[in-house]
Amino acid sequence: MSQPVLFLRDVSIYHGNKVILSNINLEVNHGEFIYIIGKTGSGKSSFMRTLYADLPLTEGQASIVDFDLAALKDDKIPYLRRKIGIVFQDFQLLPDRSVKENMLFVLKATGWTNNEEMQVKIDEVLDKVDLKSIADKMPHQLSGGEQQRVAIARALLNDPELILADEPTGNLDPQTSVEVMEVLRKINSNGKTVIMATHDYALLMKYPSKTLKCEDSKVFEVVQRSV
Repeated sequence: MSQPVLFLRDVSIYHGNKVILSNINLEVNHGEFIYIIGKTGSGKSSFMRTLYADLPLTEGQASIVDFDLAALKDDKIPYLRRKIGIVFQDFQLLPDRSVKENMLFVLKATGWTNNEEMQVKIDEVLDKVDLKSIADKMPHQLSGGEQQRVAIARALLNDPELILADEPTGNLDPQTSVEVMEVLRKINSNGKTVIMATHDYALLMKYPSKTLKCEDSKVFEVVQRSV
């Protein structure tokens, strides 16, 4: 049996002294697609931020892509993030650089040095999101959906074991949201684990999958019909 990609036992998440979520017990296996739902302020983003070590874990046991979150030192956080692809609601592309330059920035920051290998990798990830033709465009020349697909491609650069998508369709219209979801589902069908925080219940109905809900400081699995 392979290790779960994410394991949480008796985890509580804090903002300062305030408990945001308590007593979380969760196991996520390789290749799963999991939604995290809940109202604004219910703890979805705090949960996601804890997983990529933006919020420190101070209570409970947790491992993610073989890193112990409770024992994680600051200088190890970049290594954790190389094994996790993170997709944000607001894309977070560098506005003064082309798509290709955005990709190069990430590759160089994570230790790549060979120009030819970097170009091959950029072509590969843009091809996965059907955007190979826009490598030289600037972010402002792209639609919101294209920018988010570029952000997904960027998240794939270091061949992560896990994709964390925090409201990836939050700024997109319904049709574009479906296009972005199709990309994430395709990535998942190729073996990547995806954990996606969302408040878009239409997507949950269209693409049903295991769903966890944040409510009243708890995280629990819900049956799709009752979301």
